[in-house]
Amino acid sequence: MTDALSLTDVSLSLRGNAGTVDILHDISLSVATGETLGLVGPSGSGKSSLLMLMGGLETATSGSIAALGTDITSLSEDNLARFRRDNMGVVFQSFHLIPTMTALENVATPLELAGVRDAYSRAKAELTAVGLAHRADHFPAQMSGGEQQRVALARASVTRPKLLLADEPTGNLDETNGAAIIDMLFSLREQHGATLIMVTHSNELAARCDRVIRLRDGRIDTLQTAAE
Repeated sequence: MTDALSLTDVSLSLRGNAGTVDILHDISLSVATGETLGLVGPSGSGKSSLLMLMGGLETATSGSIAALGTDITSLSEDNLARFRRDNMGVVFQSFHLIPTMTALENVATPLELAGVRDAYSRAKAELTAVGLAHRADHFPAQMSGGEQQRVALARASVTRPKLLLADEPTGNLDETNGAAIIDMLFSLREQHGATLIMVTHSNELAARCDRVIRLRDGRIDTLQTAAE
């Protein structure tokens, strides 16, 4: 079986006003299909940057990344956008909902972009799955942080992505809402068989993953099963 993700000697450097900053150094790892992987480490260790590379939202300076058997580092920008649309769902810490759209419209957007005819009925079913059918016609500003993150989770999962990426999905939520979001995230992953990769500062959350990678200074410090 093809790995869901395979990274080979991946490095990332970004240019800023102060010069070039090296973010990641020679990262090589594979993520099995259906696996749940936690990315942990101190702030500035490169966790979110690594996740963005895996999702094709950042471009590696060197090395190669294969997602679902496709070398995404060689794709054009348009082809990469289509690949993400058809295969990936991303949940961000800061929600990234479109403020001028209702919850239903936000969730339906990726389906509409993919040309799905029953986009709104599927979006409504996904909102129901995260307990927000009653918020379908509400705008993000009318919802709590926990509700907005549930909408973002519904939007990420509505296309039934093979790869589900989450960047600190509970970072802006209180403990109760955060726990509810994580339960939903793992539940949706189990229902649809997606590969889940998640950045987190929470050791408790990381322990729910099949495997944990700890980063330090842009390098893999340790790689272990959650039970270790």
